[in-house]
Amino acid sequence: MTRVAVLHGGMSAEREVSLRSGRQVIEALREAGYDVTPIDVTFDVQALIADLTPAPDVVFNALHGRFGEDGTIQGILDYLGIPYTHSGVRASALAMDKAAAKAVFAHAGLPVAPHRIIDIAELADHDPLPPPYVVKPVNEGSSVGVSIVRPGDNRNAEIVAAWNFGPAMVEQYIPGRELTVGVLEDHALIVTEILSGEAFYDYHAKYAQGGSRHVVPAEIPSDIARRAMDIALAAHQALGCRGATRADLRYDDATGRLVLLEVNTQPGMTPTSLLPEQAGHLGMSFSALCAWMVERAACRV
Repeated sequence: MTRVAVLHGGMSAEREVSLRSGRQVIEALREAGYDVTPIDVTFDVQALIADLTPAPDVVFNALHGRFGEDGTIQGILDYLGIPYTHSGVRASALAMDKAAAKAVFAHAGLPVAPHRIIDIAELADHDPLPPPYVVKPVNEGSSVGVSIVRPGDNRNAEIVAAWNFGPAMVEQYIPGRELTVGVLEDHALIVTEILSGEAFYDYHAKYAQGGSRHVVPAEIPSDIARRAMDIALAAHQALGCRGATRADLRYDDATGRLVLLEVNTQPGMTPTSLLPEQAGHLGMSFSALCAWMVERAACRV
């Protein structure tokens, strides 16, 4: 029987989400017949190494955010020689660094929004871009720390006072609709439109029950859907990702503009998560999706 260690929890702002993902994955892998050992990851690296000794056959990485999807845990697992799910060190680090990822996307000819990297203190003095624009941490996920600044908001000082994320990205706000596309290795799944009950698709909307509604497949023109899927797969490949990813995009149906926002190398695996929902729509059960990830685990680059 294949022995799988599921890493969840972690030390990022997304710890609670990771614990929820981990619980779902643990249950699904046991249902699929794997011998599963849950590991709640903390700052104690020696404890983690002890928990991984003797080495399991595979690590299922259900961590989210810093240290879990930025290449850190991937480097440890590569060093230990333990195969793991999802992307490797290089792709994980690139995708988590929004500035680096956008540089890769632009080089690959993919559509990205105009943006700048700033010290957050600059925001208190003036608007770095003409509003509306989005302010987001360079190295966080799940919309942690994201704000939209609209004309006349006067929220700049408030955002600066609450900021504790290091460098910030300011990015042109793209009006329109929120789309997302899951990718499994070399195949884009389907396009989902996210309808949020919040001001935008923020952390609460992503993970709270009823925080958003998902339309699968998205009710958009077929050529836009095809283009969104092509962009998601191209972005996955440009970063050098492996296994499962999810690309987030904005579609302005008034102009036809489609913009790639980011690629998530550790898509959520919670009851409200988008990738499992897309796989399920195409006939792949949650346990089958988790097993697919385990069977493709490897040490990466």
